Amino acid sequence: MAKEKKPRKIQIVNRRAEHEYYFVKRYEAGIVLHGTEVKAIREGQANLTDSFCFFKDDELYVKSMFISEYKDGTYNNHETRRLRKLLLKRSELKVLERKMSEKGFAIVPIRIFFNDRGLAKLEIALGQGKKEYDKRNTLKERDNKRELDNLKKIKL
Repeated sequence: MAKEKKPRKIQIVNRRAEHEYYFVKRYEAGIVLHGTEVKAIREGQANLTDSFCFFKDDELYVKSMFISEYKDGTYNNHETRRLRKLLLKRSELKVLERKMSEKGFAIVPIRIFFNDRGLAKLEIALGQGKKEYDKRNTLKERDNKRELDNLKKIKL
């Protein structure tokens, strides 16, 4: 009897976004992809670092999201940084569009993952930009937490 393989959880995370923004609300959006893009994401060949979301004709798009070309793709391979449409409910889109018009808010892609049904999803967040001193405080808190955890390990 052959052992069943456990499906590998694929997650591509934008770590820089957490450093740059406070997340007010998170959304799970579908994303329109070509076949070779899905295969490249399954191999972990994507990057969200410089990507951002914007509205065009009452629809939400993600720009500058990098998905490398699929190595076994032929002439049907995709562009690496093309515009990709996000799929959300109309009510969610209206709320996001209203918030985007306020000063200081942005829609930031946080991570790409595959749900239980095998569909690629993009987690986006409504973020409010951090000031420079907020970023320093976040780093300081993280370092203090790490030191406390290390001290607890040594005492145990």
